[in-house]
Amino acid sequence: MDVIGAGFPRTGTTSMKAALERLGFGPCNHMFDLLSNPAQLDRWLTEPLDPGKALEGYRSAQDWPASHFWRELALASPEAKVVLTVRDPRRWYASMQMLLTSGPLHMREQDLPEEAAALATAMRKLVPLLDGIGQSYFGEGWHFTDGMPDEGVAVAAFQRHVATVQESLPAHRLLVFDVRDGWEPLCRFLGVSVPVGEPFPHLNDSEALRRTFEHLMAGGNLSAPPGSET
Repeated sequence: MDVIGAGFPRTGTTSMKAALERLGFGPCNHMFDLLSNPAQLDRWLTEPLDPGKALEGYRSAQDWPASHFWRELALASPEAKVVLTVRDPRRWYASMQMLLTSGPLHMREQDLPEEAAALATAMRKLVPLLDGIGQSYFGEGWHFTDGMPDEGVAVAAFQRHVATVQESLPAHRLLVFDVRDGWEPLCRFLGVSVPVGEPFPHLNDSEALRRTFEHLMAGGNLSAPPGSET
């Protein structure tokens, strides 16, 4: 691995996937890869789970489940850089709440169009793994299908995670990054040139995610990460 994501979902991870692949650090693993590729999904369902093996063939990773294992991945790849994506915690909370409480996962597969049903099936396979990940931050008893815990609990978990990552890695290996800051800090950290004349990709915002769910429910397909058309 060359670049390891350590940020929570809904902190610009889809934008980071696009940016890293544009900068030559691809392919970049993201939750989208698991939902759109059954073979990739199966890598994360093995017992015991080995995140390094699950990420074979990838030069970088963003989003859960990969970013939850940032510590193990950083130890296994001591030369890799770590990018901790962040955003305003309360805006993050609202975005996560929308993600977890809407969409095909909350409907029966037989009531869904083909592509939406396939997405729901893939997500259900991942739920036990995601439950375990979420419980490590939000406490025992939390379940992915229940939506987010109380805002105060979730925001405290977000802030605690940011502090833990910052305390665990030396400054030369870690970039705390808000995607609104664009190419310059990311490229400087990775030691590459800023793409000339190209805006930083800003993908998968809440509105784009809502449109993606509507597109799936209308019988469309999930051929790219949500929001990548914007």
